[in-house]
Amino acid sequence: MIDLTGKLLGDISTVGGSRNTALSGHVSRFDGLVLECDGFPVSVGSVCDVETASGDTVKAEVIGYSEGRNQLVLYEQGARIHAGVRVSLSDEGIDIDAGDEYLGRVVDALGEPLDGLPAPMGAFKRPLQGRMLNPLSRGGVLSVMDVGVRAVNGMLTIGRGQRIGIIAGSGVGKSVLLSMMARFSTADVIIVGMIGERAREVGDLVRGMLNEETRKRLCVIAVPADRSPLLRIRAAHRASALAEHFRDQGKHVLLIMDSLTRVAHARREIGLALGEQPTAKGYPASVMSLIPSLVERAGMGDTTSGGSITGIYTVLADGDDTNDPVVDSARAILDGHVVLSRANAQMGIYPAVDISASISRVMNDIVDPKHLAAARRMRQLVSLYMENRDLMLMGGYVEGQDADLDQAVKLWPKIVEFISQRSDSRADFKTSIRDLLAVAGT
Repeated sequence: MIDLTGKLLGDISTVGGSRNTALSGHVSRFDGLVLECDGFPVSVGSVCDVETASGDTVKAEVIGYSEGRNQLVLYEQGARIHAGVRVSLSDEGIDIDAGDEYLGRVVDALGEPLDGLPAPMGAFKRPLQGRMLNPLSRGGVLSVMDVGVRAVNGMLTIGRGQRIGIIAGSGVGKSVLLSMMARFSTADVIIVGMIGERAREVGDLVRGMLNEETRKRLCVIAVPADRSPLLRIRAAHRASALAEHFRDQGKHVLLIMDSLTRVAHARREIGLALGEQPTAKGYPASVMSLIPSLVERAGMGDTTSGGSITGIYTVLADGDDTNDPVVDSARAILDGHVVLSRANAQMGIYPAVDISASISRVMNDIVDPKHLAAARRMRQLVSLYMENRDLMLMGGYVEGQDADLDQAVKLWPKIVEFISQRSDSRADFKTSIRDLLAVAGT
């Protein structure tokens, strides 16, 4: 089809005089990452089929437009693309299917099965990018979400509908903590987005999370680190869309996303490829807008549904830098954060929760005064001990000069015992509070 200026708009075939939805063009440029083709009408986020030199097709996603041409990024790296091969619209990428058919399944960003079973076909449609909710129509965070981890239940109590981050460097046990939360949580439905992690870790975590009990209420969306950055971003949106579906059915959903940092890295790759100007640590502005758009999809639903999405997002602190731009942006938008300390891990304390550096912003509203007082006392004792630990190791501590420090030293073995927990052991909310009061109750 040619417009009045003679510019190719794309191949639009007609059948019986009606406009066919099969739109296509031909590749004019490909630099190994961004592919350009004729500018047939298609929206950003649409999925297209691209022919290869071997006669097969690979999937690609539209990321933008330039001088009348469509720009796409391939989902499959290393595909043999020649100039002039056909690019045709496959899926407009607006909606995904959702439903109970996804429970107990492991799928990728496109909904294709990774567990060797037939592809799930949900009975409902959900917008991939979600729908905006009126903030005044959302319910409040009023009840506790029991995650089965003693240190979190007792010291950093999470509410249903809260969004919280797990901030950690590499190798300090965040994946094990997530696995514990997935297995021990009391949520009705658990959606796990494993984005940009090592393929071996994906397999290990899936095997650790899926058992006879969780299979009835858990779905995993997994995209390893070696996949296209667009697939990583799409996986984050698919996980959020599935969680929104179950929330709107009135269910309490636990959404675990591991990790938000890998999603940000994927957005950085695309942004730089599109020519966006980098800012701090090479992150373009689109990264900082992506984080709140994802996080805000979790939370309480409207008051008519009664459902909730409790969001737990892991944030990787590269080089243990907790002031990384992604860490800082996530910390500002989330309703609290759990910091995992390398120092605790080196002392053999697992989960390596740094009590003094962590906070839950809704805890004051959902726990009773006795629980809150014990948690504050425990936090004070932990901070005192850690601040004076070097002094004690050098022999400078003398008992009797500070009553609070004396109590912290005396109770330290019990504090460590309270924070520590085996990965196969569940501590429900009532047990966690009882153990907290036994150590630091006043």
